[in-house]
Amino acid sequence: MISILIAPTGLESGLTTISLGLIRALDAQGLKVGFVKPVAPDYAASERSTHLVRSVLHLKTPDPMHLHLVQQRISDGMLDRVLEDVVALHEQVSHDCDVVLIEGLVPDRSEPYTAKLNAEMAKALNADILLVASGLNRTPAQIQAELKLQAGVLGGSRANLLGCIINKAGEAPEHQGIPSGEDIPLAERNNDESCAPLWKLTSPAGPVLGVIPWKSELVSPRMLDVARALHATVLNEGELDTRRVLRIALCARTVSNIVDLLRPGTLLVTPGDRDDVILAAAIAATNGTRLAGLLLTSGLKPGEAIVNLCRAALATGVPVLQTQHDTFTTAQQLTRMDTQVSVDDADRVNNIMASIASHLDMQVLMRQIGQPHASRLSPAAFRHQLVAKARAANLRIVLPEGEEPRTIQAAAICQERGIARCVLLGDPTRIHQIAAASEIQLPEGLQLLDPASVRPQYVAPMVELRKHKQLTEPMALAQLEDNVVLGTMMLAQDDVDGLVSGAIHTTANTIRPALQLIKTAPGAGLVSSVFFMGLPDQVLVYGDCAVNPDPNAEELADIAIQSAESALAMGIPPRIALLSYSTGSSGSGADVEKVRKAAAIVRERRPDLLVDGPLQYDAATTASVARSKAPDSPVAGQATVLIFPDLNTGNTTYKAVQRSANVISIGPMLQGLAKPVNDLSRGALVEDIVYTIALTAIQAQQNKGQ
Repeated sequence: MISILIAPTGLESGLTTISLGLIRALDAQGLKVGFVKPVAPDYAASERSTHLVRSVLHLKTPDPMHLHLVQQRISDGMLDRVLEDVVALHEQVSHDCDVVLIEGLVPDRSEPYTAKLNAEMAKALNADILLVASGLNRTPAQIQAELKLQAGVLGGSRANLLGCIINKAGEAPEHQGIPSGEDIPLAERNNDESCAPLWKLTSPAGPVLGVIPWKSELVSPRMLDVARALHATVLNEGELDTRRVLRIALCARTVSNIVDLLRPGTLLVTPGDRDDVILAAAIAATNGTRLAGLLLTSGLKPGEAIVNLCRAALATGVPVLQTQHDTFTTAQQLTRMDTQVSVDDADRVNNIMASIASHLDMQVLMRQIGQPHASRLSPAAFRHQLVAKARAANLRIVLPEGEEPRTIQAAAICQERGIARCVLLGDPTRIHQIAAASEIQLPEGLQLLDPASVRPQYVAPMVELRKHKQLTEPMALAQLEDNVVLGTMMLAQDDVDGLVSGAIHTTANTIRPALQLIKTAPGAGLVSSVFFMGLPDQVLVYGDCAVNPDPNAEELADIAIQSAESALAMGIPPRIALLSYSTGSSGSGADVEKVRKAAAIVRERRPDLLVDGPLQYDAATTASVARSKAPDSPVAGQATVLIFPDLNTGNTTYKAVQRSANVISIGPMLQGLAKPVNDLSRGALVEDIVYTIALTAIQAQQNKGQ
C-alpha cells in the first residue's frame, strides 16, 4: 500500500479538486484508492473535501481534526500525540487499499504550523509527497521558484518527493471568477499547446505529473449558486439547478450591440425595466439558445404584457432572478462571487475530475509510485478499458438518430477521442444547425450521411433479404424511409460495423429490423441483453434485464452463456450465478426448478464455465452470506455474472440498484445477433451513448475475430 500526501505550494491551488481528480485517475488504473484529510481549517460538518469524497465518490473517510485544537496541542508540546491521531485516521481508510491519498493543509501566514505539519504528517505516514502549484497568471520561472521553496520546507532531498502538478495554468481574469464576454478570448487561449512549456519545468519536487489549463467551464456555477450568492429572488425557476454560467454580459447597450452575447451559457444582467433586452433574450431562448439565465437589477421587473410575450421562452427553462441592487453593485458582487464548487454540485465535480484526470501523465505517475499492487476492474477501469479496446478496433458505427442533439454530441466525442468512426444519418444542413445551436464542434472526419442520397442503393438488397416475405421494391423503399431500417441495411451489407439507436425510438423499433435483416448469430437460440453495473468496488454483469419476458430453462441457459461470453470479452472473469428466491436445495416450485435446470444445461454445454444456481442475490455476491448458505459453491460470494429468472425481476432490480445505490450502468448491450445492434434508453445521457458506441465497436471486433 502506497500513501501520497498532497501538499499545496500556496493559496488558491485548487487542492480539493486535484485530490478528487487523482482519485478518479488512479481508480481508472485499477487501483483501489482511499482518502483522508487529517486536519481541516475552519472545521465544520460540511468540510468541502471530506463532504465531496463522501457524496460524489461514495468513499468512506473519517472527519478531520479541528485545526485550532491541533495548534493548541502543538503549542503545548504534544506534536507526537497529534501525529498518533493522524496515523489512526489514516488506518481507518487504508485497509484493502492500494493507494491512500492524504490531503494536506494550505500554507497560510496566519497559520504558522501548516507547512511544518504537512511535512510531519508525511514522515509519520511514510508518505510520498505530491506538490500542487497554481499556474494562474504566473510565469514558469515564478512557479519553479515556488516549487523549489516548498520542496525545501518539506525536507528537500530527505523527503519522498513524488513530483508536482500545476493547476489552473494560463491566463484568466484577475478575479478568477466568472468571465465576462470580454474575458472569453483571454480564457480561450489556455490549452495544451499554450501550457506545454510548464511540462519542461525542473525542480527538487520531481517530475511534472500534470498541467491542468484554467478553463472558464470548470469554474462555471449554476444559476442556483448565483441566486444563493446574491440572495436573489427567483422570478422563474426554470432549470435553476442545471443551467451554468459560462460568461456574464452587462446589458447597458442597445439590443443590436448585444446580439453576439446571446449565446448558450450567458447570464444577461440588465435593469428590470429594459424591455428590449428582456424580449431579445426571450427570442433567443425560444429559438433554442440555452442562455444561462436573466438577472434583473434595481428591484424592477417587467410588466404583465411583457411577461405574457415571454411565456414561451420561460417554458424552455430559462431561469429569471431579481436583485434589489443596481447594475453596478450587482456586477461587483458577481465579480467577487466565490466560484468554489458547491458541495451539492455533483455534475461540476465530475467534470472537474474528468478534466484533471485527462491532463495527468499517468505513465510517469504510475512509474513514480511503483505500480504497487495487482489491478482490479473498478467501474472507472472498466470504462477506461472500453475506450481503449474501441480505439484499437477503429470501426464504423452508424447512428440512425443523426439529428438528435445528444447523439450528435456523442458522435463528436467518439470521433474526437478515436472511440469509433461514427456515421450520423440525417440531413447534413439540419445536423450543422443543431450542432451550432448547442455549440457542438463537429470534428473533422465525422461522417454526415443524407439518407435520401443512399436509400435507393439498399432497395434491391432488402428485397433479396426479405423475398420469402414477398417484399416488393415499393414496399422496401417505404420501409427504408425509417432511418433505423436504413441503418440496419447498411450493417447487413457490411457498409458499417455496428448500429446504436434508441435515444428517441423504442426497443422494439431498434430490435425488430435487426431480427428481420441481421438475424441471430450461428448457434444463438435467442437475442438477450446485459447491463454492466458499476458498483463501487467492481463491475457486475446483469442479464437479461431488457428483452426476454419469461425465458424457459433452455433460454435461460442461453442467456447465461451469452452473458458469460460478453463478460469475458469486456475483461470480466465470468462466474455465473443463476438467481432465484432460494439457494441450493432449500426451495421448491416451478420457478426454482427452471433455474436449477438452466444451471444444469449450462454445465453440460459449457463445462469450462463456473456456474451455480439457484442462488439468492446475497448468497451470490456476499462472501459472509455465501459461507452460511452455499459453503461448497464455486460461485457463491464472488459471482460476476448475475442471471435473473425473468424480465420483471431483472429490470426492476437493475433500476433499483442503479437509482438507490447511485450506481452507473452501461447498457443494455444486445447479445445473440449476427452483427452488433444496441439499444439506448430514451433518457440516455451523452456519456451513456458514448460508452454504448464503444461497446458496439468492441462487439463488432469480436465478431470479426470469430
